[in-house]
This record gives sequence, C-alpha cells and structure tokens, in this order.
Amino acid sequence: MLVMRELTLTSIFIRMLMAILLGGAIGTERRLKNRPAGLRTYVLVCIGACTVMITNQYVCQVFGSGDPVRMGAQVVSGVGFLGAGTIMVTSHNQIRGLTTAAGLWATACMGLAVGIGLYEVALIGGVSILAVFALMNEWNDYMRKNVHTSDVYIELDKKVSLGDFLRNVRELDIELSNVQMEREGAFTGDVVSFIVTVHGKKHCKHDVLIRMIRKIEGVAYLEEL
Repeated sequence: MLVMRELTLTSIFIRMLMAILLGGAIGTERRLKNRPAGLRTYVLVCIGACTVMITNQYVCQVFGSGDPVRMGAQVVSGVGFLGAGTIMVTSHNQIRGLTTAAGLWATACMGLAVGIGLYEVALIGGVSILAVFALMNEWNDYMRKNVHTSDVYIELDKKVSLGDFLRNVRELDIELSNVQMEREGAFTGDVVSFIVTVHGKKHCKHDVLIRMIRKIEGVAYLEEL
C-alpha cells in the first residue's frame, strides 16, 4: 500500500481512474435529478483537483522543496468561483443551487485526497457525498411534506381585496406573517402579487394546507417557495 502512495506511473493511473469513477458516480446522481451541474462537471472538478495534488507531490518528490499542500489549498478556495456560478436567486428571492455548489466543493476536496494517494479518505468521502445527495434528499422531502409552515408566492385577483383574502385565510385557522408585496408589478394588471409565510394552526399535512389556500376565493396563482 505504501508503494501505491508513492508517485509512480501505476499510482497516477489508479488515482486518475478513482477520480473519474468517484466524480462520475456523484455527477450521475446529480444529472438524474436534473441539477445545474451534471456528470461532466463533477468528473472534471475531481480530475482537476486530483491532477493538482499529483503535480504538487511531484514537485516535492523530484525537486525536494516546496509545500506539499500549497497547490491543494488554492483548489479549495478557487473552486468556490465555480460553485458560485450555480447559485441563482429566482424572481421571488428564492435561492437555488447551494447544494450543487457545496457538492462541487466537496468533490474537489475528495479529488485532492485521491491525488495525494489518501485512497481510504477518498472512498469514504465519495460514499458520504453520495449518501448525502441520495438519502438526505428523501429526508428533506419528508420534512417538507410534514412541516406546517411554508413561504408561498400568491397572485390574488383584484376583484377580491387583500383584506377579504386575509379574513378568509384566518377563518380556516391558518396564520399569516411576513407579508411582502412584490416590488415590480404588485398592483399592475388584474392581480395583486405578494409573498407570505403561512402556518396551519390545526394539525394538518403540508399538502393539505397548500390545497386549502389554493381553494380560497380570489387566489389566481400560488407557488410554494
């Protein structure tokens, strides 16, 4: 095992192959869920990080000087620019892409471990990243369906006043808070648009709460944020 950690043609091939397989596994999972960064992005990030660490080890091993982790440190900070490109703020001020950005950063760190020959950490890290993406997504969906508080974007028909809508909501034992009128087009056209936090007083499922609000008179459109 010690020989595999030394920089040889065989170890370089093994590290590159591991980077492709681990990065590809994570990228495939992301692609199947139609995320902004897919298979090729994750594979390239992992290969790039692996290459940096191999090069850094080569410099230290051949020239006998230099910091063996200096180039790796630049990857850890530099990949943040790539991750930032996947983060978007929607028209309703909802942030998307944070998980993708974190996944790219974690994949780069895994690639660094592969590149320096720390195979055990790379494998455990790769499996852990996959587990977070696959299993935590199910848990997140479960919590989302069972939570009684949610932020929603609503377009209200102008024929129904905002005051009437609020009274109708309260009659259903639903609390409203943090009402934010949309700055652009809040009172234009035939609708009034706003974002509001809703909380069901009674013990009801999340989907039921949303359906109750959709059925209220005057609600032309509702989108969960």
